Amino acid sequence: MDSSGFDIFVIAAVVLVILTLVAGIKTVPQGYRYTVERFGRYTRTLEPGLNIITPFIERIGARMNVMEQVLDIPTQEVITKDNASVSSDAVAFYQVLNAAQAAYQIANLEFAIQNLTMTNIRSVMGSMDLDELLSNRDAINDRLLRVVDEAVGPWGIKVTRIEIKDIAPPKDLVTSMARQMKAEREKRAQVLEAEGSRNAQILRAEGAKQSAILEAEGQREAAFRDAEARERLAEAEANATRMVSEAIAAGDIHAINYFIAQKYTEALADIGKATNSKIVLMPMEASSLIGSLGGIGAIAREVFGRDNDGTTPPPAPRATTGRSSVPPSNRPSGQTINVTVPNPFAGPTDK
Repeated sequence: MDSSGFDIFVIAAVVLVILTLVAGIKTVPQGYRYTVERFGRYTRTLEPGLNIITPFIERIGARMNVMEQVLDIPTQEVITKDNASVSSDAVAFYQVLNAAQAAYQIANLEFAIQNLTMTNIRSVMGSMDLDELLSNRDAINDRLLRVVDEAVGPWGIKVTRIEIKDIAPPKDLVTSMARQMKAEREKRAQVLEAEGSRNAQILRAEGAKQSAILEAEGQREAAFRDAEARERLAEAEANATRMVSEAIAAGDIHAINYFIAQKYTEALADIGKATNSKIVLMPMEASSLIGSLGGIGAIAREVFGRDNDGTTPPPAPRATTGRSSVPPSNRPSGQTINVTVPNPFAGPTDK
């Protein structure tokens, strides 16, 4: 009887020791922090791994997740600075840095962060115009992150990022914005078209200017060369006239006859080349031209002397007065030329 009671006592003591050990040994997983309370008061925080607490005196208070967490911010209506109503939602990323503060400084941590973010979204987005709101999401995210992170600092929380997911204006406002965008693009297209037309006109004007400059330079060069040619021709004419004058002053009748015969021959050649006349009557004597030709022959005899075969060339035909016709062999086909040439060598009594 006594032995059985002792065995029961030993068994009970062993069970109590086991229960005590189980109650005093705590294992904390990675990514979590446990708070320890002694008689309801916070004493310390257990780190990941195997930890021992005083059984029946200390207990685990809060199990805090210290990994970065995602909190969805629900959609809400926001009135912008220019009285436009838009719907906006967001997402927040936060992390618990101090488990004790997060457990004992704020109740319902996620709900608090959610409402704090929503109110700051209204404040930040409400201070902007609609156009600024739609085009400056990065600025909105930065302002929200700075304000919310500063607010949750005493709670042992670090807000790492806040992102605006969507900004939805009303349908009628979206339609107006689409028309505005279309008008803006049409205006840009017209501006670009006008600039292109202006540049094309400028280029055409520049081309016309360069063309006019080149043409003027060409005309100036042509005029310069023409004047130079006329100058040289005048010098040649002057030299020829000077030589004839010197020959006349020296009494060289053959030079005079050669000069006059050359001019008459050139005049008759020009008359013969005319295509708009069949018969040409002029008040000149052909005997004068023949006399001039006789003068040319005399000059040739004096210059060249006898012929190469040693014979004396026949005398030149003498000029006769009257009317003469140019032989048909010297006339162009289909033309008849009657020429009357005054005798330049006849005396004042020749008629």
